[in-house]
Amino acid sequence: MDNTRVILQTYMVFVLAVLATACSTQSQDYPITPVPFTDVEIADTFWLPRMQTNREITIPYALQMSEETGRLANFAVAAGLEEGKPQGYYFNDSDVYKIIEGAAYSLTLFPDPELEKTIDAIIAKIAAAQEEDGYLYTARTAMRPDAMPPGGEERWSDIAHGHELYNVGHLYEAAVAYYQATGKRTLLDVALKNAELILEVFGPDKKRYPPGHQEIEIGLGKLYRLTGEQKYLDLAKFFLDQRGDSEGHELYGEYSQDHIPVLEQDKAVGHAVRAAYMYTGMADVAALTGDSSYIQAIDRIWENVVGKKLYLTGGIGAAGGNEGFGPDFELPNRIAYSETCASIANVLWNHRMFLMHGQAQYMDIAERVIYNGFLSGISMEGNRFFYPNRLETFQGEERSPWFACACCPSNIVRFVPSIPGYIYAHQGDQIYINLFIGSRARIRMAGQTVGIRQETRYPWDGEVRMTVEPEKIREWTLRIRIPGWAQNQPVPSDLYRYRDTLEEAVLLEVNGEAVEYETEDGYALVRRSWRSGDIVRLSMPMEVRRVESHRAVAANLGRVALERGPLVYCVEWPDTETGKVRNLRLPDEAVLATEFRPELLNGVQVIRGRASALHLTADESGVEEHVQEFTAIPYYAWAHRGMGEMSVWLAREGRAARPLPPSTIASLSKVTASGGRDPDAVNDQLEPESSIDHSVPYFHWWPKKGTTEWIQLDFPERRRVARVEVYWFDDTGMGGCRVPESWRLLYREGTNWKPVLTGDAYSVEKDTFNRVSFRAVETRALRLEIKLQEKYATGIHEWRVK
Repeated sequence: MDNTRVILQTYMVFVLAVLATACSTQSQDYPITPVPFTDVEIADTFWLPRMQTNREITIPYALQMSEETGRLANFAVAAGLEEGKPQGYYFNDSDVYKIIEGAAYSLTLFPDPELEKTIDAIIAKIAAAQEEDGYLYTARTAMRPDAMPPGGEERWSDIAHGHELYNVGHLYEAAVAYYQATGKRTLLDVALKNAELILEVFGPDKKRYPPGHQEIEIGLGKLYRLTGEQKYLDLAKFFLDQRGDSEGHELYGEYSQDHIPVLEQDKAVGHAVRAAYMYTGMADVAALTGDSSYIQAIDRIWENVVGKKLYLTGGIGAAGGNEGFGPDFELPNRIAYSETCASIANVLWNHRMFLMHGQAQYMDIAERVIYNGFLSGISMEGNRFFYPNRLETFQGEERSPWFACACCPSNIVRFVPSIPGYIYAHQGDQIYINLFIGSRARIRMAGQTVGIRQETRYPWDGEVRMTVEPEKIREWTLRIRIPGWAQNQPVPSDLYRYRDTLEEAVLLEVNGEAVEYETEDGYALVRRSWRSGDIVRLSMPMEVRRVESHRAVAANLGRVALERGPLVYCVEWPDTETGKVRNLRLPDEAVLATEFRPELLNGVQVIRGRASALHLTADESGVEEHVQEFTAIPYYAWAHRGMGEMSVWLAREGRAARPLPPSTIASLSKVTASGGRDPDAVNDQLEPESSIDHSVPYFHWWPKKGTTEWIQLDFPERRRVARVEVYWFDDTGMGGCRVPESWRLLYREGTNWKPVLTGDAYSVEKDTFNRVSFRAVETRALRLEIKLQEKYATGIHEWRVK
């Protein structure tokens, strides 16, 4: 690296220290200043390998997939550099911007000339794609009659759905990050030119539409911090204030948090990512303007989320239909949405709440999300991803190589290298230690630079050694977060609680001597005249804890989850004697032990114990229990060993378990069908509570409508059968599946299919088994032939054969 580059990087580190997110020389900002990730060097056995994987695998892979899926080509087509039409979704531009932002963060941590060269080439295409007046939206610039964005040819004609403003919000974030990382202005100039256009189009006496998907508010805040231009902050506030204003536009509704003004909102509703981005933007505007009304609103909403709408993993968004929040306490496990993007947004929001209020409870939530709800979204290999993050599965799930809507992979790219920026903060003569990650930080505070070095095996071990290296001997306060989990409180509400009370205290030593410390806002305060080489040792007991939900969370009644330190655990199919999890009951008296397994899942601390496995008797009149051993693994590590059952919440009471029934003709059969999804659901012996029950697997032919389809069971051997029972899946009010128009049963004789002889009606009733008895036949296979309703698909929960 030449001297010019060294000087430039040194200069940019200084710029970042002054101008990074939430750290501004503006007169008004957050009272607490985070230490930018550029001033934090990671030396952690848990996180450093993940950051290296992000750099070496995830970023190149995301760029490759952006090339293969046309995301990069869209800019070339819009610029007239290539022939073609827009490919993919109209918000795909934003994925490229997020990848650039992540690459910028990574370049700051790990200089990489080849990666920088690649990003520069992409930025050149982006600049070429920008229209003369600053407009940048490849879906419209490159549109063709057969490839039109929402609203068609007219700009800004469908702000509710078009993502024009959402895309450029991510552009602004990427532009600021890349300028700060490299000193190069090309992308920043593109962003500023676009922002000037937005300012011309939107405002009090102009268009008064808020963006359908929030994000530009965050980006505008970053432009304001970088440039000091008040107009960017004013525009961010304008967009927030337009929500719920029916005089300025036709309201979008709860899905986009556009049902009432933001200052009147007190519950989290609608799309979870939109919501958390909005709450993040509100926090920024509140900090930068000093408007306390925004703070009061997001305080109320935060209480609602943490008290009634937060998964134990820190994930948010319970409903897949709107990718968002459901009613209070609605936290289903098997159909949990808990989108990876929403987890990232939740961290952004909670970190800002900490910067505003200085209370550890916000970083407790951020830590819970980072180690659980977020980290499960990326594979250990770095090139497979979860979009939703389920807390239970009967069939198993696999991370995907990519998605048509790839918001989560690109968000992961930018979030992983930003994690060092959440570890430390300072205010006046106080330094905050928020996360326990092996690292070395340079903190500029109170007229000097203080070095702090953390050494730890966290999250496997609760011992943290902190070496303080101030430039001068001065008195100041070190504020060390004492996690809620170490104080018998999993989250700062009554949504979850530990069944036991941890008696062992958190210990603090300074230079080998125990310290009697006071706590304030969840932090241990150590105030003294610090000398270089002073050593602080934090010791947090890491016992295995059983967690219960608030009784209003119906999905978790009679169940417990396991935690150790900041990690939520789950039981997965390879770690039980039978490969089943749903029939396990964990008695209160069961002894639980823990050990580190270096050979398992890149090294994990496991929890071992003995549980009761429940089985129905042969006549299904009673339940038998057999004790078996099990192992629990950290939730983030699941789905790396093949498909099978997994659950975070284990039955504590027998009524919460699902005893395994004896095998049947149907359950031992092979299922095939004329297309459709999850055919093995029809013989998994999991009975639904109703036809619309989404908590157990179901098979369906969506999106086929009005067709004749078939599904069949092939028996292991020839069997004499005389009755079938079919439980239809019907999601009226939620989706496009209905009971069929008609159906019939056929059996195989030789190579021919013949209808059975029956006098029974082929009923299509919801919420019950539809039984057909027929003249007994001996066969090796049965087939249902089903005529779908003209406008609807059809699905099946369960198919019995007797």
